[in-house]
Amino acid sequence: MSSRMHRYRITVTPIESDGLQCSGRCTIEFEQRSPQNWMHQLEAAQSQRQLSCNEVASVVVATGLLENLAGIARQGDNVLSALHPELDALLAKLAQLHATR
Repeated sequence: MSSRMHRYRITVTPIESDGLQCSGRCTIEFEQRSPQNWMHQLEAAQSQRQLSCNEVASVVVATGLLENLAGIARQGDNVLSALHPELDALLAKLAQLHATR
């Protein structure tokens, strides 16, 4: 794990089923920092070919986001601290998924 923080811009855009342009708020966009290099993780996971490309990308990004939330929860006195045990358990299961690849 590198001590350098990587910056990511996360964009979620709905795919309209009727083919029309989205109206109103069409994207959710935010930045996330992580000590993990998600691109390297994605490449390594895709080479294992156990999940589809979409599933691999989802697992890598979701794990990175959850790790950040778990770090905040571990810091104690905040609204996420109640989720600390559950986040750690979920991250442990995701780590097992990575280990079995």
